[in-house]
Amino acid sequence: MTHKTTYMQKILTIMLSASLVLLMASCGSSAKGEKGTLGDKKAELEKLKKQQKDVNDKIVKLEDEISKLDSSAAIKAKLVALSTIGTDTFTHFIDLQGKVEAQNVAYAAPRGQGGLVRAVYVKQGDAVRVGQVLLKLDDAVQRQQLAAAQQQISGLASQLDQAKSIYQRQQNLWKENIGTEVQVLNAKTNVDALQSQLNAAKANVEIAQEQLNFTNVTAEISGTVNTVNVRTGEVFAAGAQQIQIVNTSDLKVLVHVPENYLERINVGTNLRVTLPELNNKVIGTKVSVASKLIDPITRSFYIEGRLQDKDLRPNQIAVVQIQDYKTPNAITVPVNTLQNDENGKFVLVAATENGKLIARKKRVTIGELYRDKLEIKSGLQAGDKIISDGFQGLYDGQLITIN
Repeated sequence: MTHKTTYMQKILTIMLSASLVLLMASCGSSAKGEKGTLGDKKAELEKLKKQQKDVNDKIVKLEDEISKLDSSAAIKAKLVALSTIGTDTFTHFIDLQGKVEAQNVAYAAPRGQGGLVRAVYVKQGDAVRVGQVLLKLDDAVQRQQLAAAQQQISGLASQLDQAKSIYQRQQNLWKENIGTEVQVLNAKTNVDALQSQLNAAKANVEIAQEQLNFTNVTAEISGTVNTVNVRTGEVFAAGAQQIQIVNTSDLKVLVHVPENYLERINVGTNLRVTLPELNNKVIGTKVSVASKLIDPITRSFYIEGRLQDKDLRPNQIAVVQIQDYKTPNAITVPVNTLQNDENGKFVLVAATENGKLIARKKRVTIGELYRDKLEIKSGLQAGDKIISDGFQGLYDGQLITIN
């Protein structure tokens, strides 16, 4: 170290000591002058600020002179990267996994007691429509009942025609004062009785026909046959779930959400559904159903969103982003730039002082975090230059450079 350098360092030490003495003296005098007027206190404050500015200017000047006399003593600026703060819409999502399900899934069932299968008309993968016959049950007994009911109608119809003819003749004779009124009334009663029997027989025919129709098992919804677990010669019974039909044109996404989000999600909340198996295809929808019941085991509730897409398949895995927060004109920073000290949270920004670029702490209040973006509620404003890289180890007031 040269003699000049040593001399300059001594001068710097003396000036710093003098500055401290002045500051201590100022503080002492201000303590003694607490009883003074407000004008005295303001004057004293201005005097201290001026002394501080003078000391800072002298320090900067001495640093420049020292760096010129001794290159080894030069204060080196740390290389950093800067990003200018702007405003943009900030959206927060809850990322969860869900699955695609069909809105309408139905199992074919007999409308009666079921029976022995005589024919199966569909196979797995077939498209069916409402009312289409899927399989045929044994109908021998029902056909016999129908034939008997129809035969009974034929006999009663003939008897009724004869009774009506007799009644008409009795009326004609009574008009000619031949016969008795009782004979007319008996003929009328016989006609009414046979008419009632004929009506009952017709009702029996309808019942027999309906019983025969029960042997045709039909589709209750339109869709695609997903499973067929019955063959000719086997018994098809109610509740066996042997033929499943899925309406693949009307689907939904089902998600189980942790209960702590219960108050943040409602019917109408926006959903963004991503299908990994379809090249990360994204579909936008809204919550159509939001359960208010919490599962006691998983501590979650379910939500549903309608999906209309011909490429989707039931039980397909989906990545669901539930939008629970959105604000325009938000200020955000990379989450890794947030730091903490004993006074709270802060980020480092670049400030120009005395023609030099200096790192300065900015105290901030944070909001929501989504992925690598952190919302800043207060402490920063548009146009601030945040130190986005190289901030590790920086201290407040350190010289920085972006070259």
